[in-house]
Amino acid sequence: MKNAKIFNILRYIFGVFLIIGGLGNLSASVPFGLLITFAGIFIFPFVWKLLGKRMSFARWLPFLVPLLFFIAATPFVPASSVQSRTIVVTDETDATDSSVTDTPEATPTETPTAAPTPEEAETSTPEPTKEAGEMKVHFLDVGQGLSILVQSGGQTMIYDGGDKSTSSFVVSYLQKQNVTTIDYLISSHYDSDHMAGLIGCLSAFDVKNVISSDYEHDSKLYQSFIQAVADQGLTMQHPAVGTEFSFGTGSFQILSPATIDPDDSNKNSVAIKLTNGDNSFIFTGDAESTSEAAMCASGIDLSCDVLVPGHHGSATATSWDFLQATVPEYAVISCGKDNQYGHPAKDVMDKLESMDIQVYRTDEQGTIVAVSDGTTITWDQEPCNDYTPGEKEDQGTQTQKAETENSSSSGTNAGKSGKSSSKSKAAAASAGSSSQITATPQVTETPQDTSSTSNEEMVWITATGSKYHNKNNCGRTDPSKASEISRSEAESRGYEPCKKCFG
Repeated sequence: MKNAKIFNILRYIFGVFLIIGGLGNLSASVPFGLLITFAGIFIFPFVWKLLGKRMSFARWLPFLVPLLFFIAATPFVPASSVQSRTIVVTDETDATDSSVTDTPEATPTETPTAAPTPEEAETSTPEPTKEAGEMKVHFLDVGQGLSILVQSGGQTMIYDGGDKSTSSFVVSYLQKQNVTTIDYLISSHYDSDHMAGLIGCLSAFDVKNVISSDYEHDSKLYQSFIQAVADQGLTMQHPAVGTEFSFGTGSFQILSPATIDPDDSNKNSVAIKLTNGDNSFIFTGDAESTSEAAMCASGIDLSCDVLVPGHHGSATATSWDFLQATVPEYAVISCGKDNQYGHPAKDVMDKLESMDIQVYRTDEQGTIVAVSDGTTITWDQEPCNDYTPGEKEDQGTQTQKAETENSSSSGTNAGKSGKSSSKSKAAAASAGSSSQITATPQVTETPQDTSSTSNEEMVWITATGSKYHNKNNCGRTDPSKASEISRSEAESRGYEPCKKCFG
């Protein structure tokens, strides 16, 4: 009798655990959760006592029924969605269950977020390679702001949402693209020209994940954003630099911020690298040169096909070092026509022109759409390649220095001091001129023994690059940092041919 009581107590305890486990798994798998719950209910002794008053059954049936429920549940066990350093959302109804195996979600704090060392970035376990498919990137014309819509493999991302005045346009545009669910809503930082439109998106669409920067902004708009996120039952995620997320037919990786600056919102911008097969895009919000330097030092591969220059083409961003690391073929500048800030700046446009980077501008071309198939990128229009600054009076610091040096040098181009600095730099680098532009560091070229290389093919390299080029400004090099050596020597140093230069 005593043993029977102990056995019944154990049945009650085991039944309670099964019910709790079943109810807890309903969100992940409804069939699994229900079957486990029923197994727990039918293991209770009192259930069979009630049934025994109405019918007769074999003594072994109370043990068989829970076992059958348990066995029936096994095919519906939720599969784990966690991969090393990759966040993958497997539940269509509760995206907050996504997790990172080696990077826990940061809680709101002003403590700097540690960036991975180059060694960690190189040795982290990569996500299994996906077969690239179509990825469509829409650079929305939101005036003096930024908003980028990405669609791929049935998933949707919105990176920034423009200002309050264009919020309804952003929502309407997404609806016209048949967007009903936003898998990743990313707020680069909390300035109104980037964040306001996201509040409208949170109200109009079902959102699964919100990624944002880990700092607080002193504005009512920021409070409205927090409330809109809470109304969706979500928590803002602040992933560490280097964290990768699976998205559509590709993925994206967090590039910044490595640290948080409580006094400068722009420096806290969340920058990402979006990858689809061999194609990649980099979005940097309002990140400026200090953030760019941290990205360059992170050890992450920053090379890309398309770059959105930081802070709408402001002179405080798009440094030479960052351009050398990203080496984009295209730049898309999002800014308002005749904006009061003079964006884009002449310094930035001169750099893009000198590196032969093709330019798209929303202030001149409106909304721009690029489609990647994993190998090539096609556009809905041709690049405008208008390298003029937003403010006509902007002379640029590089132009002034280049003109000063050109006027002091004895050359046949003395009467052409009105040329832009970018053209002067490209000419100086290709001709091996001794004059230097002080605004841009130069790579000191080691004298070569011309007797052994005079008949060899000559190529161009940079100290920080890994490719050699057939010209110093192919669009993937900074002309001011290029030096010329023989092709055989470049290959002996481990340099590989540039695909753009050598097909």
